Amino acid sequence: MNVHEYQAKDLMRKFGIKVLRGKVAKSISEAVDGAKSLGGNIWVVKAQIHAGGRGKAGGVKLAKSLDEVKLHAEAILGKTLVTHQTGPEGKKVQTLLIEEGCKIEHEYYVGIVLDRNKGKLSFIASAEGGVEIEKVAAETPDKIIKVTIDPASGYSPYIGRKLAFAMGMKGDVVKDAMTFFEGLYKLYVACDCTAAEINPLVVTATGEVLALDAKLNFDDNALFRHPDIEALRDMSEESKEELEAHEANLSYISLDGNIGCLVNGAGLAMGTMDIIKLHGGSPANFLDVGGGATKETVEKAFAIILRDPKVKAILVNIFGGIMKCDIIAEGIVGAARSLGIKVPLVVRLEGTNVALGKKLLSESNLQIIAADDLSDAAKKVVEATKGRR
Repeated sequence: MNVHEYQAKDLMRKFGIKVLRGKVAKSISEAVDGAKSLGGNIWVVKAQIHAGGRGKAGGVKLAKSLDEVKLHAEAILGKTLVTHQTGPEGKKVQTLLIEEGCKIEHEYYVGIVLDRNKGKLSFIASAEGGVEIEKVAAETPDKIIKVTIDPASGYSPYIGRKLAFAMGMKGDVVKDAMTFFEGLYKLYVACDCTAAEINPLVVTATGEVLALDAKLNFDDNALFRHPDIEALRDMSEESKEELEAHEANLSYISLDGNIGCLVNGAGLAMGTMDIIKLHGGSPANFLDVGGGATKETVEKAFAIILRDPKVKAILVNIFGGIMKCDIIAEGIVGAARSLGIKVPLVVRLEGTNVALGKKLLSESNLQIIAADDLSDAAKKVVEATKGRR
């Protein structure tokens, strides 16, 4: 689950992480009033959407007068921003953050992610802040700093000092940065984050270390422990299909490929996507129907997949344990008839009641391509997208 920048900064304040004062605005008048209440003579007008690259898309503007605050708010509020993370459809700006200005001495990057290969949390930092970290990593990998935290010992001041010195910080700034890094780590762990990114992290002309921007992502499976964080969810920022899938107890994420995937089990779903890529195809989605899916659930999954105009073929890959193959087969037949599936459909079934499931499919008189195993299924669905079947 993602949250807006202003929501992330509210959480950061609770962990002693320094951020600039700001006011949330949902109208032009609220933007101007917010700037007035902050005082000063420089403000930043920021679009609030769940995507990076807002500045390059015209969603972050500096204002040196209240008239400019109004002008920028009029230009940004209600605008559809298209960034490298939104896709071509973009996201409509419905909320602004009006933030006080500051004099920046230097910009850095810092983030915390889970290193899945090591099974540990890692700080990723760079003295090159304010730009896309992926670009820095690709063009100048030597400027990327990684510090892994052993879960047995946890965070220690040594980690903060190591990061600060590696980023080129000196003097009193190091002490302030150490407090910042410790607060960010505590927030990450306490709130069950999956990613925390500060870009840029800045040192001001007065030597303060603070988060100029903030992105936090949370583990959906841990939200039951954090009703206060779940309450921050902005449904307007999430796709209609993903929300509908969530309500139907389906795990669905849209991707850029053209092969729809309907699988039971997150691990099997990831494996299915990998083997599709191995055979030259590209998955259009991640979709896990779970272990307790019903005929109706399977039909709903097909309906969601078929709404994607990029889908040229569908691969159903089911390993029946708790989930029975005959139930899946009934759902496939029902969906094919009610939805009028026009794209090639490849089905691989294995496990509980597999013989009955295959019998239901073969007797349905539908144009279903049967597969013997996962590799066979991937080959056939890739061939189907290329018009070979």
